[in-house]
Amino acid sequence: MSELNRGGDAMKKARIVAIATLMFTGLSGLVGAIPLIVNPGGEPWSFPQSLLQYSPFRSYLFPGIILLLANGLLSLWILRLTVGKYPRFGWWVIVQGIVSLGWLIVEVAMLRLIVWPHYMYGAVAIVLVTSGIVLVRTNASQGVVG
Repeated sequence: MSELNRGGDAMKKARIVAIATLMFTGLSGLVGAIPLIVNPGGEPWSFPQSLLQYSPFRSYLFPGIILLLANGLLSLWILRLTVGKYPRFGWWVIVQGIVSLGWLIVEVAMLRLIVWPHYMYGAVAIVLVTSGIVLVRTNASQGVVG
């Protein structure tokens, strides 16, 4: 198999992984954020206000807005770029992975609590960064910008 074919296969697989992961991140960001914005008291997720005791927030409104923007809408916008194969979409996939990982680190630090979804979303962020790197490197090796 030629180097070009291997690169094309790697890019195709990385793009499919990125699309699936961005879709998951975007939709779960919306599902997580919208109820927090609508009811900043922590319902329907039954989050006690005491979880916010080490954060600068007194309700879940601003965390909900940040979650909506950083992991919900940004992921869906990058998903659109990736599906449409816009220039430099691989870089944007990396950005979303870094943003998701940053969100996660700040959340764990502010809550002073770590639960199983944190590990799962950490893995999702790493998958985004990794697939984005594969996309960028494959495009570069094929002489494509992005």
